[in-house]
Amino acid sequence: MRARVAEPWVEVPLQRFVDDARVLFALLLHPSGQVLGQFGFTRAVDVMAACALGAAIHASASQLGRELDGKPFRELYHAGRHRQIFIAETPTIRGPLILLTAFDTESSLGLVQVFFRNFCDMLRTAVPPVDEQPPVFTGDLERDLNRSLAILFGRARPPLADRGPSHPSE
Repeated sequence: MRARVAEPWVEVPLQRFVDDARVLFALLLHPSGQVLGQFGFTRAVDVMAACALGAAIHASASQLGRELDGKPFRELYHAGRHRQIFIAETPTIRGPLILLTAFDTESSLGLVQVFFRNFCDMLRTAVPPVDEQPPVFTGDLERDLNRSLAILFGRARPPLADRGPSHPSE
């Protein structure tokens, strides 16, 4: 299964993370809850729910960290009976992004953390400069979310400006 992305520059780092860390699900999202890429989900409603929960968990944990320790918590981990969840923030020149991932016994927290660091490095080099591409989000939450979901689930193609400098099919 391949990662699906709303922004082309996140595809290679996200797919590499998924392959290397052997995770079941992965979401790369903006702190507002808008999705940039996903792996493992088959329904848009599940992506929407996971993004909303992931953004809320990240915001709550960040504030709790500020209250307790004076700085936000940046990584969270939960071990369930059958699956584990890892949520972490990665900085980019376009602002922070959140990676939410779920994995089972085929992986481990240590592997996920190691490959998350690699993911952060790859994402940092993949992100286009702010002046070379329009912003990922326009500020209209509903329109931006619907656009991202349509692209992720094959109901729309990214606008030409979002697809990078060259595409042989055009």
